[in-house]
Amino acid sequence: MAEYRGNGSSLVLRRVTAEGGAPRLVLSGSCTLSALGQRLQPLSAKLAEYATDPALQWDLTEIAQMDNAGAVLLWRAWGERRPQHLLLRPEQEKALNLLEMMSPPPPPASRDWLWPVTALGKAVFLLWEHLTSMVILSGQLLLDALYLAVHPGRIPWREISANLYRTGAQALGITALVGFLIGVVLSFLSSRQLQMFGADIFIINILGISIIRELGPLLAAILVAGRSGSSMTAQLGVMRVTEELDALTVMGIPHSLRLVLPKVMALGIAMPLVVLWTSAIALAGGMVVAEIQLGLGYQFFLSKLPDSVPIANLWLGLGKGMVCGMVIALISCHFGLRIKSNTESLGEGTTNSVVTAITVVIIIDAIFAIIFSDVGIK
Repeated sequence: MAEYRGNGSSLVLRRVTAEGGAPRLVLSGSCTLSALGQRLQPLSAKLAEYATDPALQWDLTEIAQMDNAGAVLLWRAWGERRPQHLLLRPEQEKALNLLEMMSPPPPPASRDWLWPVTALGKAVFLLWEHLTSMVILSGQLLLDALYLAVHPGRIPWREISANLYRTGAQALGITALVGFLIGVVLSFLSSRQLQMFGADIFIINILGISIIRELGPLLAAILVAGRSGSSMTAQLGVMRVTEELDALTVMGIPHSLRLVLPKVMALGIAMPLVVLWTSAIALAGGMVVAEIQLGLGYQFFLSKLPDSVPIANLWLGLGKGMVCGMVIALISCHFGLRIKSNTESLGEGTTNSVVTAITVVIIIDAIFAIIFSDVGIK
């Protein structure tokens, strides 16, 4: 009889000869994590050595206590399969059955040297999916607009009015603050440079062209994309989470007609007005600094502004604002309708909506600058 003991009341291994001369390994004592202690490594190696004998009989009936750690110790020593000859108690049988039902761990992932190509391909396919979905949504909105033109009594005036108030009137405060500060900074920096060359009068040209043509529409669009665009996406996402969109589908009410189209129309109407407001406040901030820094009076500034800035720049800025507003609403609703019924998707969709809307706004501004490069410039 060979015997292997741990420390104290730990697991005891006794190799005996059973009836018929077959070798048997009798385990007794406590097979628990607290009892095994620091003897896990040598005990595991010893059990694995015994497990190499296929004719060995394992007798676990004399084990007083066995927890999950002890069961896992034996299971791994056996190579994660039961030996051919095994004697168990009923509670030990249940523990081993649970280990047998556990799925094996996944194999270690091999390093993919082509992961940049794979990631680029996934990004391209995702971009294509978003573009096709946007085109489909735009086409559906066009069909809805034609339907409302034929049936004007079905135009959702309340939804349009509510979105006009949320995206337009409630955005006047933040756009005025940012526009005024941008006008102050731009006028201050430009006036310091113009004073060096005695060209103080050209501050009107710089402020007029830069604010009315570029900064006013761009600032308003970025602020509205971050404020109102995220609100639209979150609203549709919450409706998805609370299954309100599914309820509208069951009732036969199209999402595009009752939810998306009013937002696109409202933001397309509100954005030119917000752009006009932002540009006016930014020019006011520039006039204040021009009066303080250069001594140019307000009346002189306003009287020279139409001569320095052609009216085409104003129409260009308003048109750019309308296009950006409709695109922001379309992108926000697109991402809002793609949100799944969980809070993680809601946060991710709102973030992607804002980032995409701001990026597209800058792209639209660049396209307008290239196409209309000869318009409104003397």
